[in-house]
Amino acid sequence: MTTPQLASFKVPVVDNEPMRNYAVGSPERRNLEATLRQMEQELPFEVPCVVNGKEIKTGRLAKQVMPSDHARHLCTYHEADEATVADAIEGALAAKGEWEAMPWNDRAAIFLRAAELVGGKYRYKLMAATMLGQGKNAWQAEIDAAAELSDFFRFGVKYVEELYAQQPPKNTPGSWNRVEYRALEGFVLAVSPFNFTAIGGNLPGAPALVGNVVVWKPSPAATYSNYLVYQILAEAGVPPGVIQFVPGPPPEVVAQAIGHPNFAALHFTGSTFVFKKLWKDIAANLDKYKTYPRIVGETGGKNFHIIHKSAEICNAVLQTVRGGFEYQGQKCSALSRLYVSSSTWNGGFKDQFLTETAKIKVGPVQDFTHFMGPVIGRPAYDRILGYIEKAKAAGGEILVGGSGDDSKGFFIQPTVILTKDPRSVTMTEEIFGPVITVYIYDDTDFEKTLELIDNTSAYALTGSIFAADRKALLTATNKLRNAAGNVYYNEKCTGAVVGQQPFGGARASGTNDKAGSINIFSRFVSARSIKENFVGLEDFRYPSNMI
Repeated sequence: MTTPQLASFKVPVVDNEPMRNYAVGSPERRNLEATLRQMEQELPFEVPCVVNGKEIKTGRLAKQVMPSDHARHLCTYHEADEATVADAIEGALAAKGEWEAMPWNDRAAIFLRAAELVGGKYRYKLMAATMLGQGKNAWQAEIDAAAELSDFFRFGVKYVEELYAQQPPKNTPGSWNRVEYRALEGFVLAVSPFNFTAIGGNLPGAPALVGNVVVWKPSPAATYSNYLVYQILAEAGVPPGVIQFVPGPPPEVVAQAIGHPNFAALHFTGSTFVFKKLWKDIAANLDKYKTYPRIVGETGGKNFHIIHKSAEICNAVLQTVRGGFEYQGQKCSALSRLYVSSSTWNGGFKDQFLTETAKIKVGPVQDFTHFMGPVIGRPAYDRILGYIEKAKAAGGEILVGGSGDDSKGFFIQPTVILTKDPRSVTMTEEIFGPVITVYIYDDTDFEKTLELIDNTSAYALTGSIFAADRKALLTATNKLRNAAGNVYYNEKCTGAVVGQQPFGGARASGTNDKAGSINIFSRFVSARSIKENFVGLEDFRYPSNMI
């Protein structure tokens, strides 16, 4: 049945989710601590696949290990098998017609409700799952699982309203031109990462908001928090089948999805290597597809801070500590390369930087005094320490840190490496851990160093320029125009906020479709132009044909 739309609706004014500080004695801290205790008493949880709104327990079980305590696991989840993935795809396609036809104001209301559930009813549960399962401290969980996820849903509604309002500016007399923004023909595959619960919600949520149906494969290391996000979307009113939740082994689930003739788009966040492989696999399947698939991806980074001789040292130091060591450096935007002018390094930056880094406490996230928690798992732990060993073997000097402890959890100390080779392994390859490599440049070589930054890495995600000298800021901005999709002045290279800094990079860092902006939604719609004529012809001939 077609539902009449009896008014032209305007979505409510949106704003960023207010963030809570979790100070000692605050109500939010007590609530979060209580939720953490309760969750630890109840684990491990069981997570099914969910297809067409029904729980599917395949019996193929895997565990999401707690990185702070690898002897325990947060959940046991059922891996999707071939039949489950096939049912998920067919069920999504069956749900597509009704979902796409739902009036826009009703789809908008569902996601606005989801935002309220995230920021209210489920806030502490989502945060606790993110802390225990993904190793985030309270503040990192707050800005991710509570604030950013709410913001993605609220601002998404606003951006889609603006997208739908983009209409042809000209109509010839006696006619009306208009554009509709159709969902893609087929289904979207969303492949989400471990490091942001909010991205787990946005990767299926953004395509669904514009009428697409989605098969969502969450990261094995974020399964429980992502399952909670799925439940929130269902409670908010997303109909069964619109988003299919299929945890499982990435190669098998993804290969089956991208091998389907109705595969319409990939929405991906993860490693550059995997993204490139998927792009090649999709290209190899082109003759199978009904249409050319859209490929949207945000991948790695080798992000930089450059400290000019005019920079305010204290701010540059503190921003650098946060940029490199928040969430153990496991952000695509995390600082990895640090370039400091010689006079600044010797004029106080070095001493302050090492002193502040040495203050960082590392340990389980349940202790709120720990600034850093664990890295996500064994492979990450071994890889990061392996890079530190490679740096030492190549002549790098460990100024602080350089060690780890995996006796209970996967803990690595914040590490600062000083190198004389600006193209050494830890200056060029993505580490995805709490490691900052420093290169000291001569004050007179500022512009040469900018060229070095631009040419050293294949990535181009984020970067920061620290300078009080406006000419230096402008010079760096122009020289580094293509070196980062998000650039910051006198601010760390992490922490993009939905509605404020649209996020994404180019080169090996992805397709730069800017999550948290209107741009991302244009990638998941297919526009159709409609011209309606009100006045009929009286003769097929043109005036120029007349005698």
